Amino acid sequence: MPSERKVIVVGGGLAGLMATMKLAEAGVQVQLFSLVPVKRSHSVCAQGGINGAVNLRGEGDSPQLHFEDTITGGDFLNHQPPVMRMCERAPAIIYLLDRMGVPFNRTSEGLLSFRRFGGTLKHRTAYAGATTGQQLLYALDEQVRRHEVDGRVHKFEGWDFLGLVKRADGSCSGIVAQDLRTMRIESFPADAVVICTGGNGLLFGRSTNSIINTGSPVSICYQEGAIYGNPEMVQIHPTAIPGEDKCRLISESVRGEGGRLWTPKDPNDLRPPASLPESDRWYFCEELDPVYGNLLSRDIVSFAIYCVCRMGKGVAAKEQVYLDITHLHKKLGMSRELINDKLEGVLEIYEKFMREDPIDTPMRIYPAVHYTMGGLWVDYERGHDGAIDLQSPRNQMTSIPGLFAAGECEYQYHGANRLGANALLSCLYGGEIASQGVQAYLSSLENGWESLDSKALDDARMRRQEEFDFALRSNGSENPYALHAELADVLWNKCGIWRMQRDLETATVELDDLAARAKQCAQLDDSDWVNQSAPFTRALGHMIEMAKAIVGGALVRNESRGAHFKMDCPQRDDEGWLLTTKARYAPSGPEFDLSERIDCSYIAPRARKYRINQNKIVQVIMGPEALAGVGAAPPADSE
Repeated sequence: MPSERKVIVVGGGLAGLMATMKLAEAGVQVQLFSLVPVKRSHSVCAQGGINGAVNLRGEGDSPQLHFEDTITGGDFLNHQPPVMRMCERAPAIIYLLDRMGVPFNRTSEGLLSFRRFGGTLKHRTAYAGATTGQQLLYALDEQVRRHEVDGRVHKFEGWDFLGLVKRADGSCSGIVAQDLRTMRIESFPADAVVICTGGNGLLFGRSTNSIINTGSPVSICYQEGAIYGNPEMVQIHPTAIPGEDKCRLISESVRGEGGRLWTPKDPNDLRPPASLPESDRWYFCEELDPVYGNLLSRDIVSFAIYCVCRMGKGVAAKEQVYLDITHLHKKLGMSRELINDKLEGVLEIYEKFMREDPIDTPMRIYPAVHYTMGGLWVDYERGHDGAIDLQSPRNQMTSIPGLFAAGECEYQYHGANRLGANALLSCLYGGEIASQGVQAYLSSLENGWESLDSKALDDARMRRQEEFDFALRSNGSENPYALHAELADVLWNKCGIWRMQRDLETATVELDDLAARAKQCAQLDDSDWVNQSAPFTRALGHMIEMAKAIVGGALVRNESRGAHFKMDCPQRDDEGWLLTTKARYAPSGPEFDLSERIDCSYIAPRARKYRINQNKIVQVIMGPEALAGVGAAPPADSE
């Protein structure tokens, strides 16, 4: 491979840093673009841990069981060969991180400590207290800095991705980006581009995501021709602290260490929660599924909490239930030091924002948008043995040649629902396999980035410059921040945890109206230095286009699967809908290709192993009449 090969990585989180590190190790020049300093990327907020079937507890765990849990948790909507390879690589990735210096928790014998997470009965999650994402991000950043010093990596921190540069044949050969300090817009040529820009939680307003997570880079690629896979699959985390600006995540690790969800049997019982006897508490998850209990998969726990509160059975009849770890200290005798050793990072967050000590007083939580399983459609190639062909340039490549994606911004690994602690794994493995796909792609290129026509670079830059100049001169009457609040309300209320066809149809009309109004925004700041208003207005338009794909995907998928629960068709339909929802951008609205069947070559689809599903939750908590008139209520023992 020629030494002058150059790759652009957009996004400085775990996926971006892993891809950068692996490409630099292979001798490739890398330009790393990040909206914020890479150590402030949203990966830093991950709390709970990273999954890998290391089996140090002797529970009989294995990559095969990890694979089965991931496929089951995803409700069989994930292609199986890529997931199998991810699970096989998981133990090696954890040991790699350990050697890099990640301060994982240890047992008294000095071995790595593992905790349970949702959707599994095994202790499979390695963790560094409750700040695992931060520790992993810092360790990878140190490795990338080493290559930066050697001249292999050049960082562009504080730059916003604006668009792709394409050759005449449609392949990706660079990007356009904007320096958010000087507001200068430039084009950058490259042999390949890797998008690692994370999720789109800001579409829903107050989510557990950072406020930089607009999803704009994915939307831009989608609008430039990349396929958007399973856009309707949005995960809502069961446990978060609602806030005025955003929601604060309360990690699944709290339940993994023994936290219990409950609400008073009498919603109007206003006694202090610690004083309520067990007989006056309703441990609804444990009642719904005594085996998995509070560690059911996230889509099910979130839905259960939502139904409890929808029926007015939340704490004080409000949208909140208790997440309780007080018994760990008071009844099980765990010292405060031990509890803090495992959970201090997340407990500090709760105490800071709620002014209550969660070791003594049960936490009050409610579900919040947390993760998107949908994202840029990416490819893979199977070898002669049916496993992933690691030498294929198709691995992690989008539908645009030369454009790759890894991490939360792509759709490959989680299907209809992500298991807790698989996010960090999929980011790291995705970055690793993307770097291999990029190297295979580079070896097949005849012409490098130096041969790119300067006109293509200039045209791409001028297009984005004209858009920005127009935004600076805009004299409309709409406030972009107010429009964003309306967008969030539409998505949460009509395409959130509880979906109905008529609401989705209404949302489609409302999104079209928002798109038209977003072109009439008032410019709140016309300065050409650190202008925050114009980039947000630009991002708003991209968010609305992405929202159209999310609502459109929910409209066309006439079944309920994983995070997508549709009251009109509350059952899973493997015969008709075991397929990927592939959205293509069109100015009139997304167009959907429903021809790609899910690769189930390892295990055949079957009912999820949990004793409960959304249908049964509705019937148990709300009564069978809740399904009347919007869909056929299934028999009690059905999937």
